[in-house]
Amino acid sequence: MTTDRVRRSRSAGTGPETAARRRETLTLVAMCLGVMMTFLLVTATISALSAIRDDLHVSPSALNWIPSAYTLVVASLVLSAGTLGNLWGRKRMFGVGVVVMIGGGLLAASTDTTTMVIAAQLVSGVGGALILPNSLAILGATFTDPHRRTEVITVWAASSGIGLAVGPLLAGVLLGHFGWQAVFVPNAVLGVITLLVAVPFAAESLAPGGRLDIPGALLGTVTIASLVYALIQGGQDGYTVAPIVTAGMVAAVGALAFVAVELRVTVPMLDIRLFASRSFSAVMVIAAVALFGFTGVAVLVVMFYNNVQHLNALDTSWRMLPLFAVYVVSAYLTGRVIRRTGFKAPLTLGLLLCALAVLGLTTIGPDTAYSRMWPLFVLFGAACGLVVAPSTAAALVSVAPERAGMASGAVNTARQVGAVMGTALLGSLFTSRVAAALPHELATHGVPAAARPPVEAAVASGTGTRSLSSAGRAAIDSAFTAGIHAGLAVTAAVLLAAAVLALTAVHNRPHQNGRHMPTPTTISTTS
Repeated sequence: MTTDRVRRSRSAGTGPETAARRRETLTLVAMCLGVMMTFLLVTATISALSAIRDDLHVSPSALNWIPSAYTLVVASLVLSAGTLGNLWGRKRMFGVGVVVMIGGGLLAASTDTTTMVIAAQLVSGVGGALILPNSLAILGATFTDPHRRTEVITVWAASSGIGLAVGPLLAGVLLGHFGWQAVFVPNAVLGVITLLVAVPFAAESLAPGGRLDIPGALLGTVTIASLVYALIQGGQDGYTVAPIVTAGMVAAVGALAFVAVELRVTVPMLDIRLFASRSFSAVMVIAAVALFGFTGVAVLVVMFYNNVQHLNALDTSWRMLPLFAVYVVSAYLTGRVIRRTGFKAPLTLGLLLCALAVLGLTTIGPDTAYSRMWPLFVLFGAACGLVVAPSTAAALVSVAPERAGMASGAVNTARQVGAVMGTALLGSLFTSRVAAALPHELATHGVPAAARPPVEAAVASGTGTRSLSSAGRAAIDSAFTAGIHAGLAVTAAVLLAAAVLALTAVHNRPHQNGRHMPTPTTISTTS
C-alpha cells in the first residue's frame, strides 16, 4: 500500500510538471513562428520586387518603398508596442499583431496597384511591431530562470534566420508558377498556424503597476519614424537635400524631448536610467550593429548575384542558404553554452569572425566561383549566430522580469534601426560608388566615348542593360563589384569597432546567482 501511495504521489507530481513543460515548449514554438513571420515577409517581398515592377510598371523610388514601408512602421512602433503589451496583455497584443499581419498579407495578395501594395505593407508593419517585442516579452515572463531564459531567447532570435532563408526560397518557387501576389499568401497561412498554437498554450502576462505614457509614446514614434524615413529616403535622394535634413533635425529634437520627458514621468515607456549602465548601452549598440552587418551583407550579396552574376531569385536563395542555416544552428548552440562562457566571449569572438568573413568577401569578382564563396558564408553565418541571439538575450536578462517588455522593445528598436541602416546606408554607398567607378570601368573595358552616356544613363535609371555591348556589360559588372566591395569594407570596419566595444564594455554575466538586477541603479554595479 505504501508503494502504491508513493507511485500515485509521483504520478500526481509529474503530471502537472509535464503539462507545464509542454505549455512552455509550445509557447516557445508559437513565439518563434511569430518572429519567423516578421522576417519571412521582408525577404519574400524583396524577392518579388522585379515581378512587381514588371507587372505594375513601378518607378524605382516607389518600388523601394514597397519593402521600406513595412520596415518604417515596424521600427517606428516597436517600442510603443512593447508598452501596450505590458499594459493590456502581451499575449493579447501578440495575437492582435498576428491577425493584423494576416490581414496585411491577404490585402497584398488581392491587390493590383502599387498604392495598395504599399498600404498592405504599412498594415503588416503594425502587426510586425506588435509581434516582435511582445513575443520576446512573453518568453521573458514564461521562462524566469535567467539561464533557461537565455537559451530560449537565442532560439527565438535564431528563428529570424529561418524566416530570412525561407522567404526567398518560397518566393522563387511561387513566382515560377503564379503571379507575384502569391508571395504574400504563405505568411498569412503561417499566421493562422501561429494563432492555433499561441491561443491555447501561451500564458497572459502584464507589467504590474504600469500605465500608458502617451507623451513618451508619441515622441518615441515621431523620433524613430523621422530617423528611419531619413535613412531610407536619403539613400535615394541624398542625405543633404532639404527634406532629409529636416527629417534628421526632427529626429534629433524628438530624441532630446523624449529623454527629457522619460526622465520626469513616474512610469516611463522606456526608463532612460537603464542606459546609465555602460554594459546595457553597449548591448543596445551591438544589437544594432549585428543587424546592420547581417542585413547589409545579405543585401550586398543579393546585389552581387542578381546584378553581377545575373542569377534569378531562386538560384540566389539556394546559394545563400548555408549562411542562414549555419546562423540558425550557431545561434541555438550559443544559447546552450552561454551559461558556461558568459556573454563577453561569444559577442567579441563573433564580431571579430564576422569582420574576417566580410573582409574575405571583398576579394570576390564577377567570375568568382561559388566554391570560393560558400565557406565565407558559413563563417559569417556562424559568427552572426554568436552575436545576434546573445545580444538580444543579454538585454533581457539584464533587467527584472517585470521590465521584460521595456527591454524587449528597446532591443528590438535597436535591431530594427540597425537593419534599416544596413540596407539604407550601405545601399546609398553602393549606388554612389557605382556611379563614381563606372566612367573609369567603361574606359578600361574599351567602350567608345560616344557610347558611354547611354550606359551611364541605363545604370542610373535602373533600366535593362541587355541591349548593351559585351564590353559595356562587363564594365557595369566591374563597377557594381566596386560598389559591393565598398559596402563590405565599411561593414567590416563597423563590426571591428563593435568587437572592441563588446570586449571593453559588456558585463560577462548580467545576472548573479540566477537573480535579476532589480533596479536601474544596481545595473551599473553588477558584473
